[in-house]
Amino acid sequence: MIKTVLVANRGEIACRVFRTCRDLGISTVAVYSDADADALHVREADAAVRLPGAAPSETYLRGDLVVEAALAAGADAVHPGYGFLSENADFARAVTDAGLLWIGPPPAAIEAMASKTRAKEILGIEPLGEVTEADLPVLVKAAAGGGGRGMRIVRELASLEDELRAASAEAASAFGDGEVFVEPYVENGRHVEVQLLCDAHGTVWALGTRDCSLQRRHQKVIEEAPAPGLPAALLDELYERSAAAAKSVGYVGAGTVEFLVADGRAHFLEMNTRLQVEHPVTEEVYGVDLVALQLAVAEGHALPPEPPAPRGHAIEARLYAEDPARGWAPQTGVLHRFEVPAGVRVDTGYASGDPIGVHYDPMLAKVIVHAPTREAALRKLAHALERTVLHGPVTNRDLLLASLGHPDYALGAALDTGFYDRNLPELTAPAKGGEYAAVAAALAAASSGKGRFGGGWRNLRSQDETRTYGDHEVRYRPTRDGGYEVTSPEGVRVVEATPEAVRLEVAGVVRNFTVAAYGDTVHSGGHRLTARPRFTDPADLREPGSLLAPMPGTVVRVADGLAVGDRVTAGQPLLWLEAMKMEHRVIAPASGTLTALHAAPGRQVEVGALLAVVQENASTEAQEEHPA
Repeated sequence: MIKTVLVANRGEIACRVFRTCRDLGISTVAVYSDADADALHVREADAAVRLPGAAPSETYLRGDLVVEAALAAGADAVHPGYGFLSENADFARAVTDAGLLWIGPPPAAIEAMASKTRAKEILGIEPLGEVTEADLPVLVKAAAGGGGRGMRIVRELASLEDELRAASAEAASAFGDGEVFVEPYVENGRHVEVQLLCDAHGTVWALGTRDCSLQRRHQKVIEEAPAPGLPAALLDELYERSAAAAKSVGYVGAGTVEFLVADGRAHFLEMNTRLQVEHPVTEEVYGVDLVALQLAVAEGHALPPEPPAPRGHAIEARLYAEDPARGWAPQTGVLHRFEVPAGVRVDTGYASGDPIGVHYDPMLAKVIVHAPTREAALRKLAHALERTVLHGPVTNRDLLLASLGHPDYALGAALDTGFYDRNLPELTAPAKGGEYAAVAAALAAASSGKGRFGGGWRNLRSQDETRTYGDHEVRYRPTRDGGYEVTSPEGVRVVEATPEAVRLEVAGVVRNFTVAAYGDTVHSGGHRLTARPRFTDPADLREPGSLLAPMPGTVVRVADGLAVGDRVTAGQPLLWLEAMKMEHRVIAPASGTLTALHAAPGRQVEVGALLAVVQENASTEAQEEHPA
């Protein structure tokens, strides 16, 4: 019987496993890097062991250190979570060789299926040989791991070698394994997967389907169960092929078989020999705890002959600290306040006040809802996200809301992996009402004494106070009764203004704004605003053609032979940054001459750091090109 579990992971999945362990009366042990010393998963564990360093390669990818930590803390079992070493057969063997119980499939099954190249061989799928123009587009893919890391779409043969090298570097950083392969790329298919759970006694449960088609950079954003609108014959095929794959390798534990469905056909992608990030939607539909079942199976218990019957519909939305309008650029900073309304499930590795660093995935939380129908689940999730308090860096919350309301998704008319490629400009358009949120922010600042009038009325009439937030300029003046009159934008009547809350009447409708300021960043009624200074700081002036770091991260590569004085062409890759386990390419904004180069491999840079200067056509900010 398991008494103490060490989770060989961090963040949200570690907290998720700990929750089930607490419910079952099992003690928990966390491991943590120096960057995670005060992380939520460390605070929630019964015990924690330090892994010296910050980079994954020094910490969470060091299987030897993790096994030592488990033995030192007195754990008798290890749960791998997802990512990192979760699909590493050598790590699984090291755990069992140390006399610990491995909460996962047998190492031989991991070896067979966790490598996508070997899995295809076992299932009789021919690999793509030498790539020619006729094969394009193709997908470069990491043989190990998942989560979109180490993946690149290649549409031009000339770029294949560079993409292979970049994908390999990214895969090695994320999984400790740089093996990549090439397969045909199916345009705009649906990403559909089958959740499996197998015991050591021959029982295989197929716990329905999930649709995970809404993705950016090959990483899932919104997932749901069951996958809507699939024909019965196709469902039967998916279940049969998934169960056959598991049985072919003697699979035990939780696993997922992924397919790309296009033109009525299901193309095998891979089998993930671990728990998936999106497992909560299956739990909600089937009324099970997959982590508890993983533990039971690891202890040797048999599953019932048949799984529970499904009920209703579940949807999960992933909240990321990233800016979808700027190429999904990861964001860092302090998560000042994070609150989700009651009545929905939240799986997270963050709490109010926690820092968001550069070393790991930018996912903040998963918000999960369950309802009798898909329509009801959509409405429930949108309602929860609208009322979620997120004070801190830029997030994808507005994108999630726009996605849920888009007719292609809401009606299920065009669920496929090209959703964001087609609709991103529309989905990232500024949210309505920003000008009134700016008015509320300005009046809250004035009420707190931060405005020039200090909240009081003067007998001597002064010119209007002006405050600017982004593109919104607000003009107002105090009134004799201690209130405020807004002169721009027009048509706004101030009902009440305090430092934390403002009520405005616009076109006969009174709206309430809760306002919180953190330096120049102001959160006002669900809008995140940035106050613009009255005068430009000389330190912010840059010469034309300056390439600035679009995010904090590490310079991992500079283009071969690149040196000051070189001629460069518009769109030419100059250097690569790694942030939150993803590589980001910085390109020349225009054709010209490289007059300065301040980047070198291994250098840590902050957002806005000067990387290089290309002189000819003016450019004030580094452009980055993300893999589609």
